[in-house]
Amino acid sequence: MGRSMTYEATYSFPRYLSAKKTVDDRALNRNVFQSMARELTAAGTSKPLRVLEIGAGIGTMVERLLDWGLVTRATYTALDSEPENIAEAARRLPEWGKDHEYTVETAAAGSIRLRRGEADVLVTLQVADVFDFMATVKGSGDWDLLIANAFLDLVDIPSALPDLLALLRPAGFFYFTINFDGGTIFQPELDPLLDGQIEELYHDTMDRRIIRGKPSGDSRTGRHFFQHARSAGAHILAAGASDWVVFAGPDGYHGDEAYFLHFLVHTVGLALAGHPDLDARALSDWVEQRHRQIEQGILVYIAHQLDFFGRK
Repeated sequence: MGRSMTYEATYSFPRYLSAKKTVDDRALNRNVFQSMARELTAAGTSKPLRVLEIGAGIGTMVERLLDWGLVTRATYTALDSEPENIAEAARRLPEWGKDHEYTVETAAAGSIRLRRGEADVLVTLQVADVFDFMATVKGSGDWDLLIANAFLDLVDIPSALPDLLALLRPAGFFYFTINFDGGTIFQPELDPLLDGQIEELYHDTMDRRIIRGKPSGDSRTGRHFFQHARSAGAHILAAGASDWVVFAGPDGYHGDEAYFLHFLVHTVGLALAGHPDLDARALSDWVEQRHRQIEQGILVYIAHQLDFFGRK
């Protein structure tokens, strides 16, 4: 594949999200998921489940929850702020449905209906910033289940969580997954001191992130969420690790996960480019060596994260 500079021309965030699906599938904590399934079954009504997902990306969580049998009769609203992500979701979800023997009906305004046996799920795809959306609906409390996957570490949770929970009906549920918790590991080591410095400075960029003039990130979102939930009056019913672990087996990396790794290494390089505490040549060489390790099938990547299921 050559040097990373030639690889950068192909980088695509929707493709990264697609490559990440198998990584998330392995990582999502099954005990947390099963706790959610039990609670939703116990709270079941004759009405379709009302689901809202924020930061829905290209719709991989929709596919997953149908495939894993959690969602059977539901109205599912999937929000993402990036038009290219929603456009890709609108393209791939009907194809996924047909491949999984669903009857697929598409309608205007980004609605896709999937039916198979007793399953009947209406998915509405919407381009919207979550904060603009919350201001529009003004805490209407319409949804039974709120989902955020790999999203909460991009916002200031203490200020955002009360408004997010206000989207739920009384005693509604939340499923917040893949919440980063301060561990970024690349193996094998290149230079222990440089590796450690890059990890520390990369996490610092998360902690210093400013969006819309507000702090918007936390490299230890997972461990801090326990207190944030308590302060917001939410009850955590289940929690557990959801670490990403990516490595090459005898046949190489699974699926498109080499792309996932290239994208992450590129992201680290971009985040730290020009950092005053890091030698530019050392960073460039580190990035190049990590890309070569991926091409050789020897890079191992681990990220520590936590999943949460709870009730408003």
